[in-house]
Amino acid sequence: MLHSEIIKLRATTLEDLDFVLDAEGAELNRRFIGQWSRDQHTAALDDGDIMHLIVQDSAGEPAGYVILTGIQDRNLTICIQRIVIQTKGCGYGTMTLKLLTHWVFTHTDTHRLWLDVKDYNARAQHVYEGAGFKPEGILRECVRTEEGFESLQIMSILRQEYRHE
Repeated sequence: MLHSEIIKLRATTLEDLDFVLDAEGAELNRRFIGQWSRDQHTAALDDGDIMHLIVQDSAGEPAGYVILTGIQDRNLTICIQRIVIQTKGCGYGTMTLKLLTHWVFTHTDTHRLWLDVKDYNARAQHVYEGAGFKPEGILRECVRTEEGFESLQIMSILRQEYRHE
């Protein structure tokens, strides 16, 4: 579906869900992202308002996954619900974001692409800012965890801000 020299994004299948759940629950990922059940991921595969994609490396091995929601949103707003990269340090996250942003603004009528990120996830915020996303505000203590409450930074990029490189 989408590809670059280092990665390819393709539709997630039922056979991919073991990888998805393992990546989502991995020690290096789980504190930064929401957790879905197998049933929630399965339902997303058939939901016309959701794109559930596998990120593959150049050898065709799964390196992560992505979930976009709001594909049919009447306000022309798509949310990057989740980007999970299991293979760290290879530029896959940055390239995934670049491919998604390009696809959204060249193949849909989307006006606004947005996401939320844990307020302490500076690494991800840096990647998003580098891709042109702007901070919009903080949802204070909106996520309940075993340790307490966490805040989310909302970030977005508008169609007129997107620059194809």
